[in-house]
Amino acid sequence: MAELKEADAAQLHQEDVDIKRAEGGDAPSAGDQAAGQAAKDEAAADNDAKPSTTTTERHISIQTKLEGLEMLVDLNGAGRKSCPLCPEEKFKACYSHKLRRHLQNLHWKVYVEFEGQRMCICHLPCRNLKPSLSGDQASGRHVAHYHCVVCSVTIARKTDMISHLKRHVNKGETEASYSGSSDVPFEEPAPSGQAYEIMKELGTNVQLLPNHTTPQKSDTYFNRKMKTNRQLVFCSLAVLAEERSPLECLDAFGATGIMGLQWAKHLRNAVKVTITDISDVCVKMIKENCELNHIRVDGGSRVPRGCDGGSGEVEGVPIAAVEVAKMDANVIMHLRPFDYIHLDPFGTAVNYLDAAFRNVRNLGIISVTSTDTGSLYAKSPNVTLRHYGCHIVRTEYYKELAARMVVATVARAAARCNKGIEVLLAVALEHFVLVVVRVLRGPTQADESAKKLRKLVHCQWCEERVFLKQGNMVDDTLPCNCHGSLPGKTAVQLGPLWCGPLFNTGFLRRMLSAAVQHSMDDIQPLVKTLICESECTTLKSLVHGPSALTNQVECGVVIKTLQSGEESGPDQSGKRKTGEESGNVVKKLKSDASLEHPPFYYSIHRHSIRGMNMPKLNKFLQYLTEAGFRVSRTHFDPTGVRTDATLEQFKSVLTKYSVPTYTNATATQTSVSTEKTAPSGIKSELAFLAERQRMTEEEEEEEEEEEGVSLLSPSLPPSLLHCCPLQIDVTASVPED
Repeated sequence: MAELKEADAAQLHQEDVDIKRAEGGDAPSAGDQAAGQAAKDEAAADNDAKPSTTTTERHISIQTKLEGLEMLVDLNGAGRKSCPLCPEEKFKACYSHKLRRHLQNLHWKVYVEFEGQRMCICHLPCRNLKPSLSGDQASGRHVAHYHCVVCSVTIARKTDMISHLKRHVNKGETEASYSGSSDVPFEEPAPSGQAYEIMKELGTNVQLLPNHTTPQKSDTYFNRKMKTNRQLVFCSLAVLAEERSPLECLDAFGATGIMGLQWAKHLRNAVKVTITDISDVCVKMIKENCELNHIRVDGGSRVPRGCDGGSGEVEGVPIAAVEVAKMDANVIMHLRPFDYIHLDPFGTAVNYLDAAFRNVRNLGIISVTSTDTGSLYAKSPNVTLRHYGCHIVRTEYYKELAARMVVATVARAAARCNKGIEVLLAVALEHFVLVVVRVLRGPTQADESAKKLRKLVHCQWCEERVFLKQGNMVDDTLPCNCHGSLPGKTAVQLGPLWCGPLFNTGFLRRMLSAAVQHSMDDIQPLVKTLICESECTTLKSLVHGPSALTNQVECGVVIKTLQSGEESGPDQSGKRKTGEESGNVVKKLKSDASLEHPPFYYSIHRHSIRGMNMPKLNKFLQYLTEAGFRVSRTHFDPTGVRTDATLEQFKSVLTKYSVPTYTNATATQTSVSTEKTAPSGIKSELAFLAERQRMTEEEEEEEEEEEGVSLLSPSLPPSLLHCCPLQIDVTASVPED
C-alpha cells in the first residue's frame, strides 16, 4: 500500500514537473525522463507483484514515529513534492521544508496513540463524499478521518476514535489487525493466554483481561480490593475441612476462578471444588487458569461428577482437580448438594438464597458476599426495602446495621426451607458485607432463628437504640428522654433485623489458626479484632498454637478442634448430640447467653462534648472497664466502642474524663507570659503558685458540685454524680411559668 502511494505520488510529481516545464517552454532533461520512467516501471512491477487485496497491511497514516511519516516522501530531494496524506486539490505540491512543517503540524500533531501505534489524520478519499447542503454527493467534499489500528474502520473525530478504541479494550480486542511495518505480512494474533495480564495472589496465578476492572463490560470481573474477602472465605472453608473430609464446595460465581483455584491448590484432597459460571468467556478462562496452576479439569458439561481421569489434564502430575461447569448458580444448587457454598454475585445475593438453602447439607456453611453498598448503607432506602424487606435510615452504626440486615434476610430464606442458622462471622467493610452462617436442619432450629428477627427502635436525636420487644410502646422502650423533652416524633422503627450475636469465638479462633498456617498476614489483625469483639474484651494476648483451641459448642453441636482431635471419640465428629446430652448443651447455651457481645456500638467522636478534649480511645476503654462495663473495639468503625453501657452511661464516663479546652489554652498563655516577664530566678516559684491556685479552684468547684447534688438527689449513685451539675445548670436556666 505504501509503495503504491509512493508510486502515485511520484507519478503526480512527474506530471506536475512536465506541466510546469511545458508552461515554461523548457523540455524535460534526460535525467528527469529516466527517473520518471523508472518510477513508472517500479509502480507497474509492484502492481503485478502485489495481490489485489491489501487488507494484510496497515494504512500509511499509522506510524510509530514522525520519521516514518516523513519517509513516505523523499524530503531530501530537490523540487516540489506532494503530501502523501492529502489529495492534490487540498494541498498542492511544495518544497521539502514546507512539506515537513505540513506533516508535523497538520497530520502528526493530532495523532491518536494506541499501544505504541500512532494514527495520524488522513485527508485522502478513503471515505464516501460528504453530501452538500443541496444533497448532491458528487459536489460534496472529503472529510478528514482516522484509520483504526484494530479494525481498520475510518472515524472522523478524534474523540470518537478514542471512544472507539476504549470499546475495543473493554471487549478485549487489543491485538492490532495490522503488522508493525508495511513490508511485514500480517500474522495471526498470539494465543489469548499470552495477551492477558498474569496476577498472583496467595500462590495462585490467574489471567486477567485488560478490562477486568469494569464489571458492566467484562464477564471475567476481578477486584483486587476484595482480597480480604477471599482470604476470610478461605479460612472459613479451611475450618470446615477440619471437621469433615472430603468437602464438596461450590464457587457459584467463578469469573476468573481465583477463589476456587485457591481452595483446590492449598487444601488439595480435603475439598472437591466445583466452579460454575454462566458465561462462556469465564468458563474458558477458568480452564486456562487451571492449566496455568497445574490443576486438572474434570467434566463440567454434565451434572454428575466425572471420573478422575479427565481429558483436561496438563503435562506432568496435577496437584489437584477442579470441576468447571457452565451452568446457572440457581440450577446447580437445586440439582446437587454441597457442604460449603459461596455466593458472590455482582450486587445483591438475595436471588440465590432460596436455592442455596435447598440442598446444603446439615451443619454445612454458606458464605454470602453482598457488594450493593448503596442499598446496604442506607444510600438508596427504596432499593433496600425492595431487596431486603427492611426499613433503615442512615445512622452512626450503619455498617453493623447492614450486616444484621443481610443476616436477617439469610435467616428468612433458611426458615422457608425449615432450616435455622448460626452466625459464625459478619464483616462489613468499605466495599462489601460478608456473612458466614452454619446451617441447622429442622423446624425447631428454624423457629429459634425466626425469633431473633426483631424491630429496632432508633432515636433520631441522640441515636440511642434498642431492640423492640413485643407488647412495648415505642416511646417507652428507649432509655433516653428525648421523646418527652423534644416536640414531635423522635424515634423510628428499623428492620426487621437480626438481634442475635454476629460472631462465634471458637470459630474465629480456628480461623486465626488457619490464617497463621497458610501465611495470611493481611487478615490476622482483622481476625484478632473480631475475636476481641466477639468476647467484648480488650485483651490482646491471643495464642495461635493448638493449646489455645478447645472444644467449641455451636448450637448443640460439639465441633472437633485440633487439640481434641486425638482424644475425641466418635461422638465428637461433628454430629448432632441427642437425648440428655443435647438438652444439657442447650441449657448451657442459655446460661451463657449473657456472655454474648452487646449489639451495636457508639462512636466516641459522634458523642464528644463541644469545648472538651476527649481522652485517647484506649484510655477511654480502660475507664469504661474500671466503671464495670464490658468494652471492646469494633472493626465496623475505627472510632467505635462496643459496650453494654447505655448511651447515658457512655456519655457520663466520657464527660468525666474529658478536659476543657480553655484550661490548656489559659495555662499555656500564663506560662508564656510568665517566661517573658519574670526573671529566671523566680520562674519556678511563680509556676508552682499558679499550679497550686488552679488545683485549689478545681477542688472548691468539685465540693460545690457534690453539695448541690446531695441536696437535690441524695440517693444518686456515686458513678453518676459528675453529670448532675449539667442537669442543674440546664434546669436552673429555664424560667418558671
